[in-house]
Amino acid sequence: MTLYSSKRGWIVYLMYVDESGDPGNNTLQTDYFCLSGIVVHESEWRQFVDALVVFRRTMKAVYGLPIRSETHTTEFIRKNAFGIAKHDRLSILRNFLDELAKLNSISLTNIVVDKRNKPQEFDIFEAAWRTLFQRFENTLTHGNYPGGYKRSFGCVFTDATAGKKLSGMMRRMVVHNPVPNRQGEGYRNIPIQRIIEDPSERDSKTSLPIQACDVAAYFLHQRFKANSYVKRKGAAKYFDRLAPILNVHASIRNDHGIVVV
Repeated sequence: MTLYSSKRGWIVYLMYVDESGDPGNNTLQTDYFCLSGIVVHESEWRQFVDALVVFRRTMKAVYGLPIRSETHTTEFIRKNAFGIAKHDRLSILRNFLDELAKLNSISLTNIVVDKRNKPQEFDIFEAAWRTLFQRFENTLTHGNYPGGYKRSFGCVFTDATAGKKLSGMMRRMVVHNPVPNRQGEGYRNIPIQRIIEDPSERDSKTSLPIQACDVAAYFLHQRFKANSYVKRKGAAKYFDRLAPILNVHASIRNDHGIVVV
């Protein structure tokens, strides 16, 4: 497959993804499984990463957060991380969301699987990821990412989990991808064409974009079911701070474009 435009050569969007919640059917752990995918055009990638680095340097100066430390949100809140007070750790996460919201070069797609009342055989993990891949494909096809390149393609980068399962899923969707008809009866086979290569794994410890997705996915999950600390601190709707960068094209059912499965 040749990715070429007579105007500017290669046209590729990069999607970084992380999750929040348990993908199993047991709701004793969580009622929801969430995915958040940050998309950035390859020409804006360096500026995006540089902005994350500058943010980390600021957090180092203000709160003493080590620049190279991993921001894994669940552990970051629960544990006494780096001797930083818990309310300051929450402030760091809030500032992270606000920093992402300033970046008009990125777009955030969000998937939520409501695990309640799903049959035992329902594959939570596959439903979430298939939906995310499909929304990535759709948004690429219609040129609805920043820059508006319609003849564009995409690559997916994930945390280092379930790589083989995701690769197998993507390879199947390239050949057989049943999409429900708009009339509500039957399906059409519309293979994935815009997403190239298998999903590529990244170690979240060394990937600031993956860590950014982790923070977004955590507060997406909290928006649907907040824990006691988040509720007490008035942070249950922190996800809404990301409104300027949300991919509202992913779903027309709510103002934030969140796709609920």
